Amino acid sequence: MSTMDVHLADSALVEELRKDVRDGLTADSKWLSPKYFYDAVGSELFEQITELPEYYPTRTERALLEAHALDIAEATESTMLIELGSGSSEKTKLLLAAGVKNGSLKTYVPQDVSITALEGAIEQISREFPALHVHGIVSDFTDTLHNLPSGQGRTIAFLGGTLGNLIPEERKEFLGAIAGALDPGEYVLLGVGLVIDPTVLVPAYDDAAGVTAKFNRNVLSVINSRLGGDFDPDAFEHVALWNAENEWIEMRLRARSPQHVHIAELDLDVRFDLGEDLRTEISAKFRPEGITEELAAAGFGVEHLWSDAESRFALVVARRVNER
Repeated sequence: MSTMDVHLADSALVEELRKDVRDGLTADSKWLSPKYFYDAVGSELFEQITELPEYYPTRTERALLEAHALDIAEATESTMLIELGSGSSEKTKLLLAAGVKNGSLKTYVPQDVSITALEGAIEQISREFPALHVHGIVSDFTDTLHNLPSGQGRTIAFLGGTLGNLIPEERKEFLGAIAGALDPGEYVLLGVGLVIDPTVLVPAYDDAAGVTAKFNRNVLSVINSRLGGDFDPDAFEHVALWNAENEWIEMRLRARSPQHVHIAELDLDVRFDLGEDLRTEISAKFRPEGITEELAAAGFGVEHLWSDAESRFALVVARRVNER
């Protein structure tokens, strides 16, 4: 059995895009939200990125899930798995299979901003796991926790290293909101990238084949198509660098020449100087002690942390405690 709730109207998405683009392009240090990478073209490019030899996070996380999905099911005994930013739910099938094998899991709640992606995932999951109730939620993961179904024995999963796309203040608020949505004794499962040698880390975001560069520049095409912009994506250079102070990767687009861009639907003119950067994404990496401290501040106690042999990525299981 499957159901779906829609908490995000197309009009709200457009208004959010308009606000974010205006705020980002008029800031002293220009920025765009990484959420706008993922139109149809961007999603396909990202799938290509995950298969590149330089891009280790996806395959490393999947290997950890293959190794520890049953451990997670046994540790949490969850009857409901809620996944934020579920996408295709492909990796999540490992958790679903383990939960069914353990005899505990009854309900899977995938959440995603894309109704099309969610409908496809729900159909496939319902076919492969007919005993599960699949309850989809269309919403923005940063503003949806109050829409999650209630129940006992819930685990909220947030995989793929996406937590690192939030700056520390946003992470604090987000993890606190997850804690507020859960009852004591319920769990959060995180997939997080770890701090490693920048000579390995940076190429994961700046591959030799140039796929990430196409992915990065595609966000300008999204603005062109949705808001009537006249960006020339090829006039911007893809840049990925390691910010050692903040321990995060920054993806930027750097103007190859002075630029004058008009965004018709915002009646906005934007100028770029030669070499000026537009930040499109941060991807924070964590140390085990750091993510443990952040979770503790939000009201969680870490019970399990599994990493790969090279300590590049980690799965973290944390339990909601009584007091924050």
